[in-house]
Amino acid sequence: MKWIVGLGNPGPAYEKTRHNVGFMTLDALAERHGMKFNNNKCKSVIAEGFIGGKKVVLIKPMTFMNLSGEAVRAFMDYYKVDLEDMVVVYDDLDTEVGRIRLRYQGSAGGHNGIKSIIQHTGTQTFNRIRMGISRPEPGFAVVDYVLGKFPRKERDLLQNMIENTCDALEYCLDHTFDQTMQKFNG
Repeated sequence: MKWIVGLGNPGPAYEKTRHNVGFMTLDALAERHGMKFNNNKCKSVIAEGFIGGKKVVLIKPMTFMNLSGEAVRAFMDYYKVDLEDMVVVYDDLDTEVGRIRLRYQGSAGGHNGIKSIIQHTGTQTFNRIRMGISRPEPGFAVVDYVLGKFPRKERDLLQNMIENTCDALEYCLDHTFDQTMQKFNG
């Protein structure tokens, strides 16, 4: 079983914000495959189903971004799943809007959701897809920026990035993460 964790913040106030691209992507992937987020378990909202014949669980932590690791740990402990089968999808300030970067290890890079996952799993080695949100203009507070909505001029880039991330997630179900990185890190 593969499990995909999309990072974001719960509630309508955060719905379309830059920090919630992980949630947006899981919503798009669920829609592609007729999956519904109708299960509240392990401090998360969960959708279960099959993608290309593979059992997949989509997880949106409801702990708020900075405590995402609590939901990941709760899911791991309850289902006895392997960390190698997890992919985390989240926003990244150091990648430009519209681009994605796949990695299988590394530091949190200042991202509190990833920091929490590293803290609760005890490792920096797990598959991840970083979705670009670019950095704010100088003088603009990072917290206000990540909790702000994408401007209209970036909506096409956002939509393409979400579709590209969904494609990468589908691809990694049948291929190694190394092969997926080679194909999608272009």
